[in-house]
Amino acid sequence: DSRGRSRSRAEVASEPVPTPDAALLAGKVAVVTGGGGGIGRAISETFAVHGAKVVVAEIDADRAAETVAAIRAGGGEALAQPVDVRQPGEVAALADATFAEYGRVDSLVNNVGHYLYRGTRFLDTDEEHWDTLYAVNLRHMFLCTKAFGPRIVEQGDGGSIINVSTVEAFRGIPLMAAYSAFKAGVVQFTKSLALDLGGDGIRVNGIAPDLTQTIQVPYDRWVPAEQQHLIPAWVPIGRFGTPEDIAGVALFLASDLSAFVTGTTINADGGSLAAGGWFRTERGGWTNRPLNP
Repeated sequence: DSRGRSRSRAEVASEPVPTPDAALLAGKVAVVTGGGGGIGRAISETFAVHGAKVVVAEIDADRAAETVAAIRAGGGEALAQPVDVRQPGEVAALADATFAEYGRVDSLVNNVGHYLYRGTRFLDTDEEHWDTLYAVNLRHMFLCTKAFGPRIVEQGDGGSIINVSTVEAFRGIPLMAAYSAFKAGVVQFTKSLALDLGGDGIRVNGIAPDLTQTIQVPYDRWVPAEQQHLIPAWVPIGRFGTPEDIAGVALFLASDLSAFVTGTTINADGGSLAAGGWFRTERGGWTNRPLNP
């Protein structure tokens, strides 16, 4: 920086979204489900900074209003739409309100998802457990895509759909078999939908985060000070992710920078999937047999 001190990776990652030299989404309209908190809020604010008009679709009306106020305070344009995306009627109303306000949609970000339950063996779960996880992790993507997709096709000038999954779609996770199954379903839905809509110029991609600070995964509360030195052992890139890290990937997928990218899911996980079961040691090497994980 100007004082000659190099900034740490954690300091750089915690900085607010900068004002860009070139707005990548100027003139675009984006809908972000779960857009009022965590990763969703970061996506909403990042899209707005880059010129998009953003519909913040959020079950918590206060969070939606706070996010829209922040966007407007920064000179952006946004609309708060309280909605439970698990409910078909509310999703239909969201689509109607969006097109009534802005006349079009260029990007739909299906961001909502939640593991909901504490870890439980699959044999101890029941149909209510499965149905609840299905509704919040996969079915709502069907509802939102069906509500917005036909109108985006009718616009005739393409678009981008972004589905947020998780690294758990690509590896096993103990005690959350149903959750990971639905998240894997998001990845396959993304691939197949990309083939359905490619002829209409609509790109469909996914993001699979891991080790990212969110409302549901508050690492700042979970990791005490005496364990901070272990973070480089857990995360290959050396720090936990931030919502802004994931928002940067979403920005790429919503913009023309990814014009030839469709049907893929980007693992925004700090290297955790690549590492598999390997952990960095305090001496700088690697081990797959950690003595004190």
